[in-house]
Amino acid sequence: MANSGLQILGFFLAVIGWIGLIVGTILPQWKMSAYVGDNIITAIAMYQGLWMSCAFQSTGQIQCKVYDSILQLDSALQATRALMIVSIILSVIGMGVSTMGMKCTNCGGDDKVRKARIAMVGGIVFLIGGLAALIACAWFANRIIKDFYNPFTPVNTKYEFGSAIFIAWAGSFLVILGGAMLACSCPRRTGGARKYPRTKSGPPSTTKEYV
Repeated sequence: MANSGLQILGFFLAVIGWIGLIVGTILPQWKMSAYVGDNIITAIAMYQGLWMSCAFQSTGQIQCKVYDSILQLDSALQATRALMIVSIILSVIGMGVSTMGMKCTNCGGDDKVRKARIAMVGGIVFLIGGLAALIACAWFANRIIKDFYNPFTPVNTKYEFGSAIFIAWAGSFLVILGGAMLACSCPRRTGGARKYPRTKSGPPSTTKEYV
């Protein structure tokens, strides 16, 4: 059925997006050093992520350092961390709920209306998780833009978007798209008032046929 195919497609898109969220959260390339002003030619490229900062040298060596204290981090980074973790956890919950409600699985009983409602709830959970990741990426990107155009920010400390934030963006969009497809599995009422054949109503006929 078309509805079953839509559920499967939405589920796989959401899973791919969830993998993208995990990869984007782990990678340290959320922002990279911008080559502007006198910082055009440099032997070291600086990257900063949610959990660590790394220095890539022209010789190929990579040096990474995990952030020592959470309290020393700025509020934007802390909020992005929290929202990305919440998004990943919600996506896991959405996968579990959607699996029980999909038509191609035997979980959740044989009631089609009930399974459709479960799949719809799983899609809504996916939507919330994707929106949380989208807000996190937008918040972090807004902070990068503000610092880049701030005239009081030193040129050698300006950053621009890294590859990890684009991966997280793509993952959040896929999770939202997959959740929307699952949420479209609206339950349809299969039961209802039974239809009986119409019977002629009225007074009994008193006419008689004579031969």
